[in-house]
Amino acid sequence: MTEKTLLVLRHGKSDWSTGHEDFHRPLVDRGRLGSQKMGAWIKHHKLVPDVVVSSMAERARATTVAACKAMGLPLKTVRWDERLYAAPVEDLLAALADCPKSARRVMVVGHNPGLEDLVAYLSCEQLAIPDDGKVLPTSALARLEMVESWSDLRRGCGRLISLTRPGQVPELPVTEVADEADLGPVPDYFFTQSAVLPYRRLDGRLEIMLIASRKGTRWVVPKGVKEQELSLRDSAAKEALEEGGVRGNIAAEAIGHYEYKKWGGVCEVTVFPMEVTESIPEEEWEESHRERRWVEPKEARRLLDERALQKMVGKLEKGVGKG
Repeated sequence: MTEKTLLVLRHGKSDWSTGHEDFHRPLVDRGRLGSQKMGAWIKHHKLVPDVVVSSMAERARATTVAACKAMGLPLKTVRWDERLYAAPVEDLLAALADCPKSARRVMVVGHNPGLEDLVAYLSCEQLAIPDDGKVLPTSALARLEMVESWSDLRRGCGRLISLTRPGQVPELPVTEVADEADLGPVPDYFFTQSAVLPYRRLDGRLEIMLIASRKGTRWVVPKGVKEQELSLRDSAAKEALEEGGVRGNIAAEAIGHYEYKKWGGVCEVTVFPMEVTESIPEEEWEESHRERRWVEPKEARRLLDERALQKMVGKLEKGVGKG
């Protein structure tokens, strides 16, 4: 029987300060970065799974999306399984049993203590407990090999190959999904997005900050899907920090909107001006593989592809350029 690989990924570090109930608790920035790093590590070691089975809880969902993005793995590969939320070993085994027989590599994304119990159940050797008592801290990955079919996973049938924590992973390049057309159906809220138009005054001159696209083929502004628990404005500020590595004073009102086609639909982007007050160190910037560039408004209009964004730069120049 063909050898199979099981990857067990615990969700990233979540945010307890939001007041959300457990199921809807989001990731903190460090949790998203850890998930990206583990996805990049999986891709680097040529372990990209054929199937991903994930809990539907927000922190697990965000972990799965970040890891799949880093692996270049279409989201249609993911099976969102409600059984995996706070699941005991029995429910985890049942979810794995539903995986296709042909799948050689499967990744399961979920929660403790169930995931640690699953690793201990499948491993043919007793697990060594680290000094901190955590076999799978947040964003940690266990890799097991076995020969049994997914529908017949018995106690001790696997061999634990490695336990990897994000802190052990060097900074690896995070790649984008190779073909957006392969992403498959995405949730409706993905089409509501927000962005910032970052600016500063330097020696009395207005400058606009642009960032390189993930593929490095054009210049864009920090932008992303609106976080469900955040307002458009707060979500835009979050994208400024994550994609652009900057903080600042974001305007209360949007400067404009634009639309573009993606995922078989139309995304609407709300853009907020933001006066940058701080650029975070490279080691703290989640997407430091991208380039940042400060340019004058005329150059920003030349470099940006979106005509609506070009007009917003002109509007910003008239409004604050001489402030």
